[in-house]
Amino acid sequence: MSVFSSNNLTLTTPSTHKLDPVLDIARRVVHTLSDRQLVQDGSAADPASLGVGVLLGNWTRAPGANWDTATKDQLEALSYRTPRSTDGPTSHRTEVVQLWSDYVYMVSPFLVSLHDRTQRLRSILRRPHFQREPNRRILHQIKLYRKYLYDSNTHFWRHITTAPIDPAGPQGLGGDAFNFNDTGYWSTGNGWAAAGMLRVLGTIKNSPSSGQFDDEQHDLKNWIEDAHNGMMDNLPSSGVFYNYANDDTTGTDCASTALFAATVYRAITLYEPDHYGDIVDAAERAREALYANNGTTYFDEEGWLNPVVNPNAFHEIGTESPEGQAVVLQRVTTGRSG
Repeated sequence: MSVFSSNNLTLTTPSTHKLDPVLDIARRVVHTLSDRQLVQDGSAADPASLGVGVLLGNWTRAPGANWDTATKDQLEALSYRTPRSTDGPTSHRTEVVQLWSDYVYMVSPFLVSLHDRTQRLRSILRRPHFQREPNRRILHQIKLYRKYLYDSNTHFWRHITTAPIDPAGPQGLGGDAFNFNDTGYWSTGNGWAAAGMLRVLGTIKNSPSSGQFDDEQHDLKNWIEDAHNGMMDNLPSSGVFYNYANDDTTGTDCASTALFAATVYRAITLYEPDHYGDIVDAAERAREALYANNGTTYFDEEGWLNPVVNPNAFHEIGTESPEGQAVVLQRVTTGRSG
């Protein structure tokens, strides 16, 4: 069921016991759904990251939740309740048009999976937001985000920028709390951008409509490699990234380091053999650093990776992060041992 597999999901009901942990979380989310979003939040994007789990419930016909309604509601929230900029990118936040590099991972994989991996949700795809070439609209969103956030001089994505709101679209909740920019090169944000583009690339590459998107797949490959080149060029001698990649005063962050390694190892499965040589070497350095001394340097006795960026305050370094644990699992699933 991985988007990186060529085995397309069929409409038959598979044995779902291996998916039970994911489906249990998705059920709890659906049962507490309110006001369209899968989780009520000021972020328009983060709740959508749960959408793939909800889609799994739908695809496998798992009992115990109204998966169709939850998916439709989340799509409605993104399409009709989230402000967008005058030139098209949908905001990461609900208050104003604010574009975060995180969006590429939180939203894009859900939308492309919704379009490509199911025939049971065609009624959703007939809605106006998706009427014309949904995959190209999703890919165009990534292109617009990159236009605003990518720095061609450094090959980094900046973290956050605001943009003018489209007066013809949803106007958002307003307020000044999120009317700010963070133009620094947040390491985890670069990882989110690469990881999101990889999931979109993998989904399209392994979909029946893959041949219709050769140019877009070429663009995604180039954009992912650009992001990896920027990170590779700024990997410290320790093998562990700073929270902001080019600023050694921002603290050591193992989460973005694990995410960098995971996305590189995943990328080489989608590219030509030996294409990623120097970048793979950098990923190996990062992996070896994280697991130095049998993992005792950066993992505590309970298995928590640390130090890691605080998932609730991106300028701060903390000691425990669910996101950090998740990206460790992403790295492990690429098949590289610790």
